[in-house]
Amino acid sequence: MHIDARGLRFDVITGGPEHGEPVLLLHGFPQHSGEWRDVVPTLHAAGLRTFALDQRGYSPGARPAEVEAYRLAELVADAVAVLDALGVDAAHVVGHDWGAVVGWALAAGHPDRVRTLTAVSVPHPAAMVYAMTEDSRQKARSSYMLLFRRTGVAEKTLLALNASGLRRMLNGVGDAARVGAYVEPLREPGALTAALNWYRAMSGRDLAATGPVTVPTTYVWSDGDVAIGRTAAEACAGHVRGDYRFVVLTGVSHWIPDQTPTRLAEAIVARVRPTG
Repeated sequence: MHIDARGLRFDVITGGPEHGEPVLLLHGFPQHSGEWRDVVPTLHAAGLRTFALDQRGYSPGARPAEVEAYRLAELVADAVAVLDALGVDAAHVVGHDWGAVVGWALAAGHPDRVRTLTAVSVPHPAAMVYAMTEDSRQKARSSYMLLFRRTGVAEKTLLALNASGLRRMLNGVGDAARVGAYVEPLREPGALTAALNWYRAMSGRDLAATGPVTVPTTYVWSDGDVAIGRTAAEACAGHVRGDYRFVVLTGVSHWIPDQTPTRLAEAIVARVRPTG
């Protein structure tokens, strides 16, 4: 379905019982709402209604050209506007990678709109800034962002040789067909630039200013994540004031929704319905 909000048109994949509790699913880079396809069956079986959003830059009708249009505040405002358009007062929010960043900021700034938060892979933004500042190993893990922020250079590097750079990055999500399902939309004119603009608009000040989260929260991290180390993951707890669970998946890469969808879905259901 299409949602018109803030002068943009967002693509949203819906599913599950019509009157089930709403779950807003926020994807990361370089993926799209399709990353939830193996997660949602378990959520639907639990009676939940899912809304998987293709966020700003990923929905073709929501692709402004200006880098500043991809600041974190704009991404959060999109999520709020989409909930408004759906007629959802408050949703269970689940985000992976950049979607987790949006989820954290949404829960911190608009706790009345978030019933629960399940953040996947990326910890609270302030915890991430702390780790990037204090932990040399995290600095090294995050060095790829320097390339992503280089306009033109990043696009050329990632799209060269049949987008082999993007394909290598997605190693671990599954077979070639699954990798291709993520890569091909980003080969459309302007699509990869829009997705990379999230990094180019990223501000350490904005991330560090994200307040504490008071809603019930689960953070799911995998020890095989090459981008997020344990320092950042463990620092996350200091930024949650509500009920908090830290779920560690061993032997799993960054691509948790693709690699272990059932385990992730079970963690989401346990957060949404903690008493079973």
